[in-house]
Amino acid sequence: MTKTPEAAPAVHFTGATKAFGSVRAVAGIGLAVRRGETVALLGRNGAGKSTTISLLLGIEEPDTGSVRLFGDSPAAAVRSGRVGAMLQEGRPVPRVTVRELVAFVARTYPDPLPVAEALELAGLTELAGRRVDRLSGGQAQRVRFAVALAGSPELIVLDEPTAALDVEARHAFWASMRAYARRGNTVLFSTHYLEEADTHADRIVVIDRGRIVADGSGEELKRAAGGNLVSFDLAGGSTEGLDLLPGVVSVEVRGDRARLRTDDSDATVMALAGLGAVRGLEVAPVSLDDAFLSLTSAVPSHEPETVR
Repeated sequence: MTKTPEAAPAVHFTGATKAFGSVRAVAGIGLAVRRGETVALLGRNGAGKSTTISLLLGIEEPDTGSVRLFGDSPAAAVRSGRVGAMLQEGRPVPRVTVRELVAFVARTYPDPLPVAEALELAGLTELAGRRVDRLSGGQAQRVRFAVALAGSPELIVLDEPTAALDVEARHAFWASMRAYARRGNTVLFSTHYLEEADTHADRIVVIDRGRIVADGSGEELKRAAGGNLVSFDLAGGSTEGLDLLPGVVSVEVRGDRARLRTDDSDATVMALAGLGAVRGLEVAPVSLDDAFLSLTSAVPSHEPETVR
């Protein structure tokens, strides 16, 4: 394998596109992930996350553009053990123990992680002798993580890694993932749990209709959507002119309560006070949920829908 420069990013998409018939699943993605970063992919169902991951892993080839991992092709990076993946689909292997399964996978790589080390990182040392098909859902998910670690990868790709796990199992999984990331490795994961992205990712990439619509830290995305929410009781009053108040980015009415997304909450509150008595006034930071909804709803509706 040709030696690649150390400066090459862990992941580099350049204008990548992928269509299935008349449907564009990925519509010109450009993305670079630095080595050692932990990056979350967010998107609604059908936004293009799964197809993006398939391109990254070499499962699908882009129609146009390119995808490079550590300066090499995805297929070459995966074969060399530099990339590990934990995908959503997978069935328990019958009649084998956790240790036997991880050891079997490790032997397929040129420079694998010691089995005991992979088990420890995944929090499976005490379960090493248990049969894989007799584990709980959370334990089985940790086995998938250990299998993904078996080749001693520098990059690990996790597709909805905590889907269907209970709260305790989710906490255990992320503790294992952080131990792996602290070694200087790169993590890219997709998730429907926005609080996981906010808590565990250095950077969040929002995909909608096959395009990247936002890229930054959780705090940066919240600021981009309007940094604070000012809410108050309408008490039967009109909403006319609220969108013209200083700092207001958008206005939403829920029942008899107005919610103003604003990038200058002080100016907004002062302007409201000038209009008269305001009941039930609250000022709070925009949540990542609010930011996500704002960012994805901003994509033009005439774009073709995606399915993957």
